[in-house]
Amino acid sequence: MPLPSARAGRDGINRSTGRPLRFGVFGYGIRSRNLLDRFMQQPGIRLVGIAEIEPDRLAAGMKRVGGDSRGMLCRGYDDGMTMLEEADLDAVMIGTPDHWHAVPAIESCRRGIHVYCEKPLSRTIVEGRGIADAARESGVVFQVGSQQRSEFGRHFARAAELVRDGAIGDVEKVRIGVGDPPVPCELPEEPLPGSMSPEAWDRWLGPASKRAFHSDLCPIGVHDRYPAWRKYREFAGGGLADMGAHHFDIAQWALRRDDTGPTRVLPPDDPEALRGLRLIYADGVEMIHEGSVDCRFEGTDGWIEAGRGYLRASDPLLLEATVSDGAGLPRPADHITDWVEAIREGRGTIAPAEAGHRTATLCQLAAIGYELRKPLTWNPDREWFEGDHAPAANDRRSRPGRIEWTGHGS
Repeated sequence: MPLPSARAGRDGINRSTGRPLRFGVFGYGIRSRNLLDRFMQQPGIRLVGIAEIEPDRLAAGMKRVGGDSRGMLCRGYDDGMTMLEEADLDAVMIGTPDHWHAVPAIESCRRGIHVYCEKPLSRTIVEGRGIADAARESGVVFQVGSQQRSEFGRHFARAAELVRDGAIGDVEKVRIGVGDPPVPCELPEEPLPGSMSPEAWDRWLGPASKRAFHSDLCPIGVHDRYPAWRKYREFAGGGLADMGAHHFDIAQWALRRDDTGPTRVLPPDDPEALRGLRLIYADGVEMIHEGSVDCRFEGTDGWIEAGRGYLRASDPLLLEATVSDGAGLPRPADHITDWVEAIREGRGTIAPAEAGHRTATLCQLAAIGYELRKPLTWNPDREWFEGDHAPAANDRRSRPGRIEWTGHGS
């Protein structure tokens, strides 16, 4: 039975309580800082909590909202799970490292709290399924931060519409240009800085395996770079997932496969290659991990390429075609507005949890393929590997971690 979820009117007022939408933030790194500024521009929102384990960043977040009437009720927390329990939240934004997405997303859904979660949705296939199921069962409004569906000049949305409408005929290949698969984290131990307690570092690790501190994983203070945890499989999915969560997402969307995935994973012949892996769908469509272009759709009647700054086609006239009603896609003002208005209107979002899970799964399938260097058979309905090499691949549907983790420091 779905849990009760907060409901708000079009002016942002929560109709079940007569109050503005009470909003909390998990994490205050560079991405969360950018998003918070945009969230604070939304009408009817009151920021009531910022959770960040690093003291200087938490202080910076509190200073940022201190002079804003929409942040007058805001409290700072060094433990996000405490914020969930105490802040009486209607909605949250999760801007933590990838290994810290599943716990707050699932716990928020269980409490009937609406969720905006940065991409990629999950670190592992098992985590992603848990998030998608929790979102569906709770009935909350869930938005994955795959903003290429709604922003960047709508180049990607237009390409997806044209592909859906058959403008290039039957799609045969999709080429996706993103970075390298993840690698094991072998960073040496560094002493804990004076501003970070052992308990705070333990909270940063959360459900991931216990290891020693290194500033490449958790830089100290307010910084303007994206930390290196992204490249390590203990915490994330490498460049393959970091941008793949955007570009593979557009491919899935254009192919109308937000609820399914490929059936075969074929690594490149060169055992050292970090490009060239192919994901094959049941109908023969090939998704190829390359590095030359963001998204390129190749069909029997032409091709279309979409990127953050361009939209191109084999015949420029293709881009001027009027698509049929069945191929048309939503045109929200922007990604955050779509989520907030979906909460107010009681509808779904342009990037729901199931779609985010399926996109993250593509990235994880590719990473497993590069790691094992064996052809694999994937059942997208069971979300399970079958046939040759299945045991080793299924072991990687999840990753080592602290299964006893409760959400608070240990």
